[in-house]
Amino acid sequence: MFDLPLLLVLIIALAFIFDYINGFHDSANAITNVVSTKVLTPFQAVLWAASFNFLAFFISKYLIGEFKVGDTIAKAVHEDFITLEVIFAGICAAIIWNLITWWFGIPSSSSHTLIGGFIGAAIAHAGGFTEAGQQVINYSKVIPIVVFIFFAPFLGMFFGFLLTLITVNIFKNSHPTKAKAWFKRIQLVSSALFSLGHGGNDAQKVMGIIGAAVIFYHVKIAGHADWMTSADQFNHFVDEWEWVPFTSFVIMGLGTMSGGWKIVRTMGSKITKISPLEGVNADMAGAITLYISEFFGIPVSTTHTITGSIVGVGAARRVSAVRWGVTINLIWAWILTIPVSALIAVGTYHFIHLFNLGA
Repeated sequence: MFDLPLLLVLIIALAFIFDYINGFHDSANAITNVVSTKVLTPFQAVLWAASFNFLAFFISKYLIGEFKVGDTIAKAVHEDFITLEVIFAGICAAIIWNLITWWFGIPSSSSHTLIGGFIGAAIAHAGGFTEAGQQVINYSKVIPIVVFIFFAPFLGMFFGFLLTLITVNIFKNSHPTKAKAWFKRIQLVSSALFSLGHGGNDAQKVMGIIGAAVIFYHVKIAGHADWMTSADQFNHFVDEWEWVPFTSFVIMGLGTMSGGWKIVRTMGSKITKISPLEGVNADMAGAITLYISEFFGIPVSTTHTITGSIVGVGAARRVSAVRWGVTINLIWAWILTIPVSALIAVGTYHFIHLFNLGA
């Protein structure tokens, strides 16, 4: 059996494992376009993306000055329903679903997996979707996340479509060979910008779940006065546990370096064929969408975002260029991610208590 401090350590370890899995699961998002257009080799691409994943830490900490996405994750469940067992079950469910979708090459959302697991475990802790269970969800935090499940890919699609129309018209009289060479160079910049957005959004999600566990421990178990009286407990956590944000970004980068080649194949060729020009526009469209969501502190799926962007650039060429059957299958996977993760978390939570593992 775990005593509570040991369970907290286990949660932090599992959160970093999830962070690593998230990195290689979502590496396809950052490198698909630059690999499929043969601008970089797969090995070069993952090193490139991982470097900018890590650089995002310094931008979030010193340029933006806060970690809004992490704060949103930490507060997705009302504090009365947060326990270490709930967080443990939620992380386990997120890891399980991420591995299942990676194995089958489905580009699902790691962030929505984590949120679904967190909420599902909290509902199980509340005794199911009873009157008490319905109070679990912090709707002011969760509703924008749910809205962006659908809005983020459409936003990426819109920017991808718009940017492609603009660049095609600007360069319509350019020599094709010279234009292609220029866009291959520019794609290094656009992929770097997308990787910055990927790191800034996704690494913070693990910070949020660790933050929820650490805050619970200090406030509810240890009863530390400075934590109990802090006006903003999440920022207090970031200040006191400053190694957690840094480590989250490092592990995200290491996961990206591992690559997720099954998902790369789905993203890079099964949705639509892309040229360097379209690769630039897809990366830029995805980056803009990620920066907007991070500004508002909404944890979106980089997978949804870049998929929508790729569909947008393909549709700008012609609607038939998009393999809509593949896209519809991906949408179904996105819709199912939160409820399936929640169900896995419910089972995990009851398994913990069946064997008294959380005692």
